[in-house]
Amino acid sequence: MKFQCYTLGCKVNQYETQAMEQMLLALGHENAEENCDIYIINTCTVTAVADRKNRTLIHRLRREHPDCVIGVCGCYSQLNEQTVRQMGVDVIGGSGKRREFISLLLQAAEDRREAQSCVDAALKRRSFELLPAGGLSHRTRAMLKVQDGCNNFCSYCIIPYARGPVRSLPLAEAVAQAKALRDQGYLEIVVTGIEIASWGWDFKDGSCITDLLEAICKAVPEVRIRLGSLEPRVIDEAFCRRLSPCGNLCPQFHLSLQSGSEAVLQRMRRKYPPQRYYESVTLLTRYFPGCAITTDLIVGFPGETDQELEESLAFCEKCGFAAMHIFPYSRRTGTPAADMKAQIPKGEKTKRSVRAAEVAGRLQEAYHRALLDTVQEVLFEQEEQGFFTGHMKNGVKVYAKGENLQNALRSVRILALRADGVEAELG
Repeated sequence: MKFQCYTLGCKVNQYETQAMEQMLLALGHENAEENCDIYIINTCTVTAVADRKNRTLIHRLRREHPDCVIGVCGCYSQLNEQTVRQMGVDVIGGSGKRREFISLLLQAAEDRREAQSCVDAALKRRSFELLPAGGLSHRTRAMLKVQDGCNNFCSYCIIPYARGPVRSLPLAEAVAQAKALRDQGYLEIVVTGIEIASWGWDFKDGSCITDLLEAICKAVPEVRIRLGSLEPRVIDEAFCRRLSPCGNLCPQFHLSLQSGSEAVLQRMRRKYPPQRYYESVTLLTRYFPGCAITTDLIVGFPGETDQELEESLAFCEKCGFAAMHIFPYSRRTGTPAADMKAQIPKGEKTKRSVRAAEVAGRLQEAYHRALLDTVQEVLFEQEEQGFFTGHMKNGVKVYAKGENLQNALRSVRILALRADGVEAELG
């Protein structure tokens, strides 16, 4: 049978979609772009905008393919099973039980029974779901999911309810999967999870993310190891001292900030003040000179004053981020922040997003400008706008003229700035 997958949301969703693709391919089915028997939508629910995108895509595919099997899984369907059922979906999965979900899809394609579901109770999960790592053969980098779930319960976030508590992939299995990906020819592995800084908490034996990253880096020294988002408190002297000698660890560290105002962080139930966050920035820049520190910032959180916004943006300037993802606060039913007073109007949140984006753009340009006339190593990925594009170790996108560069590591000299990266010439 032919199938096609759609993925909304984070790198964990991308990983899980690729795992489902691999499971179907291993069973002899074909990943196609048209005339498919099965359509899979892996959903996200991190914001109200994500929810709307999920519903729009489900309705469109049901309308365009009335006789095909449509399966919906992921965080949105985990929390909104009945809503998804009412949209005419054939198989409903959640954020777990991927193998059972695939089995139900194939059964539905054979006999078209009434809608089937394998949504479980996320908060009761205690074991890590082992799925095939990596991607498909035409992809340059592979993803290695090492952790799932979150115990933080920030006041604005619905994800702990959709993903359940922290569960970790055992270290030996993570190392084995990294070696297997190397043997398949991947030159970069992205270590991902819902909250990878919490890796090992569930083992209750003192294991920490530093142990895992050090082991993976040493196991595949010829492969770039890129990290997903990190909780800033995991960055301490031991983290930096142990990992800075690992030459294959990409010096790009995404530390979610959310706000630079201490009062707002407290209302968000984040577990660090700005001072502790800045300690992490200082350590990283000392041990990894020239590293790119990137972040997420929420503007318009309930009760955020003009002064708190300015405090937050001033703190971002102090940190000198290489890139910032700006999010206007999204009200999520079922979270404490949804019931807070002083909700910020949509128009005001938009204004604050524009203000924050101006700061982000200025900081990114400064980081990119410092790269001009330097020689950098780039892993090229695809052709785009008449150039080959790829990324440096620090995550900056590079455009360069050349031929047959896909999946090639090449040295380049940085020549000029672009809106979303830099332009370079091959060395």
